Order: sequence, then C-alpha cells, then structure tokens
Amino acid sequence: MNTMVLDLVDKHQETLKAAIQALHKRSFFAHYPENPSPEIYGENADKEAREKFKSSLNQRFEELQQEGPHDWVGQEESPYEQQRLGVSYPYFEPETLIQRAEEAFHVWRKIKPDMRAALLMESLDRLRDRFFEIAYATMHTTGQAFLMAFQASGPHAADRALEAVAAGYEELTRFPEEMEWEKPMGKYNLRLQKSWVAVPKGISLVIACSTFPTWNTVPGMYASLVTGNPVIVKPHPKAVLPIAIVVAELQKVLSENGLPPAICQLAVDAEKHLITKELAEHRKVKLIDYTGSSSFGNYLEKLPGKITFTEKAGINSVILDSVDDLDKVMQNLAFSVSLYSGQMCTAPQNFFVPEAGVKVGEEMVPYEEVVKKLADAVAGLVNNPKAAPHVLGAIQNTATLERVKEGKGKVILSTCDFSNPMFANARTCSPVIYEADAADKASYSQEMFGPIILVIKTKDTAHSMELAQEMAQEHGAISCGAYTTDPAIKEQIKEAMSLAGTPVSFNLTGGIYLNQHAGFSDFHVTGGNPAGNASFTNPEFVIKRFTWVGFREPVV
Repeated sequence: MNTMVLDLVDKHQETLKAAIQALHKRSFFAHYPENPSPEIYGENADKEAREKFKSSLNQRFEELQQEGPHDWVGQEESPYEQQRLGVSYPYFEPETLIQRAEEAFHVWRKIKPDMRAALLMESLDRLRDRFFEIAYATMHTTGQAFLMAFQASGPHAADRALEAVAAGYEELTRFPEEMEWEKPMGKYNLRLQKSWVAVPKGISLVIACSTFPTWNTVPGMYASLVTGNPVIVKPHPKAVLPIAIVVAELQKVLSENGLPPAICQLAVDAEKHLITKELAEHRKVKLIDYTGSSSFGNYLEKLPGKITFTEKAGINSVILDSVDDLDKVMQNLAFSVSLYSGQMCTAPQNFFVPEAGVKVGEEMVPYEEVVKKLADAVAGLVNNPKAAPHVLGAIQNTATLERVKEGKGKVILSTCDFSNPMFANARTCSPVIYEADAADKASYSQEMFGPIILVIKTKDTAHSMELAQEMAQEHGAISCGAYTTDPAIKEQIKEAMSLAGTPVSFNLTGGIYLNQHAGFSDFHVTGGNPAGNASFTNPEFVIKRFTWVGFREPVV
C-alpha cells in the first residue's frame, strides 16, 4: 500500500502546494475547469454521461463497496419529469454503519497526513471524469439547470473539497512531529525529547441537503477525512445519486490502495426508517456537518458531546442607496433572484428601498419607479424563452411551489408557470415580488426559501442598514448586497454588517452576482450569526476535527 500511496503523494504534491498558496493569497484559483467544453473534457463526455445517467434509472446503484445491505431503497424524483428516478441504494441499519466506521477509524487515523491528502485528491481527479454524469444526476434530483448542475456539483464542488484538504493538511503539518527541546540551566542544560500527534476526534456524520447535494457536502466530508476521521455521508432522500457517485469513487481509491472502503460510507434513509437522528445522537459520532433548516440545525447544535458545523437558514438583504446605472443594477438583481428560482442559500430576499427613492447620478428616482424597474427586469428575464429555462431551472420541492403561490402582502409582481421547451412536465414558477411594511417585521423576519422577493420601504438608508443588520443578527444572513456611490455610506454599511457577521457585495453589475461564492477566496457562511456556526473553509473548520497530544521524556 505505501509504495502506491507514495506515488500518489508525488503525483499531487504540486497541486497541494498551489492550493495552500491560494488559501493564503485569496486570489483566483480553480484546479477544475468550470467550462464544460469538449476541448477540456472530451468530445463525447456529455453524450456518454447522459446515456450512462439514463441507463442508471430504475436500477440498483451497485458501485458502493458496502457489503451485506439490509435492503435496497430509493425515493428520488425528477423535478423536470415529475417521475421517480427508480434508482435504489443499499440500506444499512445505523449500528452497522457505526461499527464499520469505528473499525476503519483505527486504520485511517494512522495514515500520514500527506498520504491521506494524496488519496483524497486522487478521488477528486477520478470525479473529474464523471462531472457530466454528476451534472445530470444533480439536474434530475435538484431541479438545477444543466450548466449550474455541472459547475456546482462538479468543478466548483471539487475545488471546495480540495480547499478543505489543503486547509486540513496545512494545519496538520503546521508544527513539527518531534524535536529535541533544550533549556539552559546554568551549569547544565535540561534536555527533553518531545513529539506530538494530531489525534482525530472520531466518527464524522455529514448530513446533506436536497438542493446542493455535493457542493454543500464535500467540504465537511473532505475536511473530516483529511484530518483522519471516518465519515458517514447521510444524503437527503430526494437527492442521493450525485453524492453517491462521489462516495463510490472515493471508496474505489481507498480499496485500490489497500484501505477499508468503510472509511467513507453512504447512509440512506428507508421510507419507513429515517436514520438521521439515530446517527446524530449515537454516542460514537463525534463530528456533525449539516446543511438545512434552522430548526433541525438548532437541534444538532444542542446535542451533547458533539462538535457541529452548521449552515442553516438566513435572510439575505439588499440595501439600495445610490447607483450609477439603475437599469444595470436591476438586471443584475433580477438574475440573482431568478437563478435556480431562488433556491440558493445566498439568494437575496429582503430589498430595502428608501421612501424618497434611489439616487442615480445627480437625480433621485422615486421609490415607485425603482420598484417597477425591479419588477420589469424580473419579468423581462422570465419572459425570455431563450434564457428563462436555463436560469430558473425547476422547483425541487412542492412545498417551495406552495410557498410562492401562498405569499402574503401587496403584490408587485405575480408568479407564473413558464414552459421549458425540453421538459414539458417540469415543475416551475417564476419569482414573485411582494411589498412588506417596514413596521411589520414579522412579515420579513424569516427565510422564505424559493423565488420570493420582499420590498420594504424604509425612512432612509440609515433605516435600511438598521433593519438589514437586525435581520442578520437575530435571524441570520449568509450574504448581503449593497448599492451606494457614497464612500461614507459604504463604510457605514461595512461596519453594520460586519458586526452582524455578514459579508457584503457592493455595487455588483454585469457577470458577477450576489449568489456566487468563490472557492479559495470567499468564506462561505461566517459562523458569526444564526445562519450557521461554521465557515468553509477557515482554519476553525478543520482544527476542531482533531486534537494535538504531546509526549516528552528525558534525552538519554
């Protein structure tokens, strides 16, 4: 095993160095190209992956190296076809998964950090050949449009996993493994031989979400693995296939190199036996990564004896003060709220607009006109048959559809179904815009997941800042957009939102959007407000997964 793994260490050494350097510089770095062009990924990659995905429907997923399942189960449905995929996965009782993970733990924890990093990076390189297949799996479980599904679940997810590996490896090698310590004592020196071991915490449970089944999952998964912890991946029952492919490829790499595949296992729910709580509460599970609702995240954070890393619900705000070109701003915001039909944790929801309007150059555009321009920009995108299907995608959960259609408040823009030329049965709806009363905080102080926009008329920009900060501090926020041409106001917004633990994107127009967070540069979630207690990938995201233990003895 060692010779083969050492070859992998040599193979991936330069990439690991580059990734660590990128962590420090925070400049653009992408190891996996996001452009799904034939020149990069092969002339037939798309066609072959599409055919492979189709051939996997109504079949057992037998790639996992997890023997002796208790049953075969599957619940996934395509938001585009509104039909079950029919893919079934091996089901195991929680105690079986825990027992196998514990056995694998005592093998995996003894593997050197450079070897663990190389094995994990090899698995990511193997995934590169399956990005298109993962894209179709993501598309037909989440409702993402194809390009987003490719980028988010393929290269962007792989880069986020690589980021976690690099961060973990750096922290594991920050200090020397051993050294001779010498203290001058006058006539003689006191000498001790000292050594240190990074001891992993134990079994890690990674609980995935239904909308971004790999992008939100692999950071915690690879952070735990690189630091020596075995991982049980618990996918959302409606979005299993994308992350199942990831786990399968990793298990292949482990097995090929003489290591137990149970270092990383897939744990699926049976329809009559949901296993998440049973796994989370198990005394041998020490680490939990979670993406999903605040209520379940709060429950996980309160479990005794666990270290948790959570991303929960947030209320993302847009503060409009002054701009150079209002039309460009509205086009940018319309795209941000429409992208994947607002089913993103970074999508904006609350738009704070001063009652006097927004300053454009030297003129003041009235509030009513500002709101109308936003509605027109959204409607223009939705009614563009060439753009809408590729931007809005489909609705993953029927509950989201109902939430959009049951919204309350003054309607500024009504939702509508729009047709997808490739999928006549796709579950769709366009963004809806409501006006909320600033005094009625209850109407805009919760996340309304999906394509729902709330416009709140404020007294002035100071009032907008106050409300945006309050929403983030009390209810959580993952992103904030702000538009101002006044340097003093810009600093005030920075101050207010930094105290609320919320990153701010200023004056975005053109091809960069509030929703997008770049690996190796942007910290996703800060851990500084109720939207989550962790941030990937900062040092805390990896160092809490192991403990330094020291040993010393006199030098003979």
